[in-house]
Amino acid sequence: MWEAVDGHQIRIIDWSEPPAGVTVRGSILFMAGRGDAYEKYLETFEHWRQQGWRVSAADWRGQAGSGRLGNDDATGHIEDFSLWIADLSLFWKGWAQGREGPLVLAGHSMGGHLTLRAVMEEALDPVPDAMILSAPMLDVFPEFVPLPVKRWLSGAMARLGDAKRPAWKISEKPGSKIANRQNLLTHDAERYEDESWWRVHRPELRLGPGSWAWVRAAAVSSTALFRHGALESVAIPVFFVATEADRLVSPAAIRTAIARLPDAEALIFGQEARHEILREEDGVRNRALAAIDEFLARRVPG
Repeated sequence: MWEAVDGHQIRIIDWSEPPAGVTVRGSILFMAGRGDAYEKYLETFEHWRQQGWRVSAADWRGQAGSGRLGNDDATGHIEDFSLWIADLSLFWKGWAQGREGPLVLAGHSMGGHLTLRAVMEEALDPVPDAMILSAPMLDVFPEFVPLPVKRWLSGAMARLGDAKRPAWKISEKPGSKIANRQNLLTHDAERYEDESWWRVHRPELRLGPGSWAWVRAAAVSSTALFRHGALESVAIPVFFVATEADRLVSPAAIRTAIARLPDAEALIFGQEARHEILREEDGVRNRALAAIDEFLARRVPG
């Protein structure tokens, strides 16, 4: 456990050292998405370890094994994404201290949103040498609704009642049934079931819908990401893996970010990939990991 500035206990993991005989290349810090737990990505951590990377991960406060911020154990609540940015800033500073080689920051979905915003706001010291973003949640559906409208609607809903109440009923997305959840996440049934195994054996990892305050905070934070000149200020190399078939985060917002970032590269999939690209079937997952490996070897060779 790592203790935040206010004493909140946040769970972390340091994956084991690279294998004997493999040159250590540097360190990767991975931050998962909303409702996620880093257990889901151990297979990817092991891949990076075999490539010579020291890999760490941490929960976001209020989810997985790091407590809750709402009225119950099922609702993912936050008042302002800035709280998560502050946690990441403090943790990164201590984590990076004394490490040799390049420092890479990676994030999936909401974790991609928050890591990108942290770099954009110069909240990380030292500055990461590169970033990996997996299907980052830069905006959400419906894509045709402008961010100012989303911000107004979510703010109104948060004010109409308890802002900590769930904004939808079940699954990852409003209107989606739990039986269709895999169709949002991955084609790989075995990797999908792996998440269920962890939730059975570690019930504290379970998390349901976001609160209305979370929805409002997401709209406000996305607005900050896309304000004039914000993305253009990110000087480090950024690599995206994403899919046009994503039904949880906005592919259009990802395309816009790639176009505006000064040093961005991307591998964009189609219908063969769903939201959790690093947990997809081998044909997709292996392509994504190979592209990430090639990017890191070229841009942060160690």
